Amino acid sequence: MSEKVILTCSECLSRNYSTQKNKQTHSKRMEIMKYCKKCGKHTLHKETK
Repeated sequence: MSEKVILTCSECLSRNYSTQKNKQTHSKRMEIMKYCKKCGKHTLHKETK
């Protein structure tokens, strides 16, 4: 039971990545350090609805 989620940069708020997560094992929102093309550095990306 996977769900498609969009990851947004916490600094510039651009929506850079889309991924899937398993709702049964990860009930909270995802937070991952990813590279942001707009910022030009690694930033924290959070799941949006």
